[in-house]
Amino acid sequence: MHAASRIIVGVTGSVAAYKAAELVRRLQARGAQVRVVMTEAAEAFVTPLTFQALSGHPVRGALLDPQGEAGMDHITLARWADAVVVAPASADFLARLRAGLADDLLSTLCLATRAPVYLAPAMNQVMWHHPATQDNVATLRGRGCRFIGPNDGGQACGEVGPGRMSEPAEIVTRILDAAGGALRGEHWVITAGPTREPLDPVRFLSNRSSGRMGFALAQAAAQSGAQVSLISGPVALDTPQGVRRHDVETAQQMLEAVMAVAPEAEVFIGCAAVADVRPARYQPVKLGKAALGESLPLARNPDILASVTALTQPPFTVGFAAETDDLEARARAKLRSKNLDMIAANLVGRPGLGFEADRNELLLLWSDGKEHLGPADKAALATTLIDRIVTHREAIRPSANTGI
Repeated sequence: MHAASRIIVGVTGSVAAYKAAELVRRLQARGAQVRVVMTEAAEAFVTPLTFQALSGHPVRGALLDPQGEAGMDHITLARWADAVVVAPASADFLARLRAGLADDLLSTLCLATRAPVYLAPAMNQVMWHHPATQDNVATLRGRGCRFIGPNDGGQACGEVGPGRMSEPAEIVTRILDAAGGALRGEHWVITAGPTREPLDPVRFLSNRSSGRMGFALAQAAAQSGAQVSLISGPVALDTPQGVRRHDVETAQQMLEAVMAVAPEAEVFIGCAAVADVRPARYQPVKLGKAALGESLPLARNPDILASVTALTQPPFTVGFAAETDDLEARARAKLRSKNLDMIAANLVGRPGLGFEADRNELLLLWSDGKEHLGPADKAALATTLIDRIVTHREAIRPSANTGI
C-alpha cells in the first residue's frame, strides 16, 4: 500500500479495545488515513471521543445514522477503504461475520468491502480454543480474511494462554507492508529446514527441523514486497506465494546456493538447521551392520553464517540458535563469534514449541539489546521478526545497504 493508505479500524467489545488507540496512532504515523468504526459493545471500554481525537474524524457506529449516511453511507465507506482491520475482534464478532450477519455498521462494512479484511482476535484463551471459535476462524480464513494473532500471554481475566490481541506495531506492519512493499526493491535470502548428510544410499545424518519457521519468514518478507530467495533443505511444505525456491540436501549444497545469491542481497536470514557434521566418507553401497562398526568417523560441515558475514560487503545477517540450556549466553556467544547483526534463539525440546510444531518462542538479540517474542504461531512470529529487522537494522549497522 502507498503511504496514503486508507484504513478502516473496527473496534469491538473487548478489554483490548484500548490497544486500538495506539493502533490508530501508529497507522497515522506511517502516513495512513484512518477512519474508526465502533460497535456498541466497544463503547463500554473506550469512548468514541478518544478515537475522534486521534484520527481527526468523527467515529462511526450506527448503521442507520441519517447524518452519517448523508455524508458517507456504508457502501461509500466500504469502497473508500484500502483495508479494513478489526482490532480487537471479539469471539462474538467472528461468529457474526462467519454467519454473514449485517446487523451493525462494522459487520456490514466487512461484507460490503472489496478491500482486504484483517482480523486481530482478542478473547479468553478457553474461548479461543473452543471448537465453535476455531470453526469460525477456519471458515473466515477460507473466505480470504487475514488473521493477525492472537498472541500468548497473561490475560485480563488472570488466565494465561493464546487470546491476547497482537501488538499494534505488528498489526501495522502486516497491514501497511503487506501489499505496498516496505521492502520493495530489496533482495532477501532465507534458508530453511534441515540438511541431510548421507552415509550411504539409505542412511543419513539430519535433525528434526520442519522448515516451518523459515518458510513463514519467507512468506512474511514476500508479503512486505521483498524479492525472496528461499534455500530449503528437504521439507514437506508448499512454496510461499511470490517466493523463489531452491531445494538442496546437504550443507555443502546449501552453502553453494547461498553464496551464489547472498553477495547481492540486502538481508540474509539463516533459519535452516544445518548439520554441524557429516559422515567423513560416503559409501556408494549400503553398509551392512558389521561394516558400520561401533563408531562413525565424522567431518565438519562448512559454516554458512560465517561465510556470509565474511563477504566483503555482507548483507544484514540474522542467525538462529536452537539450544537446550543457557539460551542467552550461548546465543550471544554465537552472535559475537560469527559476527552476526542479530540472532533469534529458542529453547528446543519443549512440547508444542520449536521443532516439528506450529508455534515457537524466540529471544531476539543484537549487540546492545534484546527482546522476547512469543510464544505465538510461527506465522505471527515471522511477521514480528521481519518488523524488528526493519526497525533496528539501520541503528545496528548504519552502513548496511538496506535500500530504504
